[in-house]
Amino acid sequence: MIVAIHQPNYVPWLGYFAKLAQADIFVFLDDVQFSKNGYTNRVQVLNGDRRHWLTVPVRVSLGDAIDAVVPAKPGWAASHRDSLANFYRRTPAFGEVWPDIEALYEGSPSGDIAASNAYLIDKLAGLLGLSRRTVKSSAIETGDAVGDARLAAIVAELAPGGTYLSGAGGKNYQDPATFSENGIGLQYTRFVHPEYDQGGVAPEHGLSLLDAVFRLGWSATHDLILASIK
Repeated sequence: MIVAIHQPNYVPWLGYFAKLAQADIFVFLDDVQFSKNGYTNRVQVLNGDRRHWLTVPVRVSLGDAIDAVVPAKPGWAASHRDSLANFYRRTPAFGEVWPDIEALYEGSPSGDIAASNAYLIDKLAGLLGLSRRTVKSSAIETGDAVGDARLAAIVAELAPGGTYLSGAGGKNYQDPATFSENGIGLQYTRFVHPEYDQGGVAPEHGLSLLDAVFRLGWSATHDLILASIK
């Protein structure tokens, strides 16, 4: 069994869903400290040929965990829905995917951003045909373990003898011995950012997966994600 663990980011990029696609179980790391100017409450999309931040305004205190952070404006989901409609209404797959995306935003739960982000990711994965079992780290007892030891403990709890799927950047700081000592394997994601027609502009990487969905549709975006895993 392969277990991937990642913060619940806001409608994240293609690489996030490629990581999810490589796992059997995906854990939302919802009880770690919220990082200002990260991707937990914002993501970039295209408005014509310009990158644009979609940001969920939040109320947060220093040291708050992600699952303690709540939106500062209750109407953010409707605002983002309307912005996406304005930015992408002339894209090839808009007519196909818009009813689904509109329903996602209208059904997004109120409360903390960890819950709303997890909801959006789960629903998007389903529409892409990439559904996986998802779990919140806040629901897993790991004692006082931190860092790699906590990651290994989460995997051991969910899939004894399983493998932790780390991001490629983990090679720079993770200690494989921590995982092997806990009977856990360690492997890294394989992802090469794909290129697709973005309306005739130069390729823009790192955008929300919604950019690809509006241009390609659900099925072709599913295929794009799987083809990006090298």
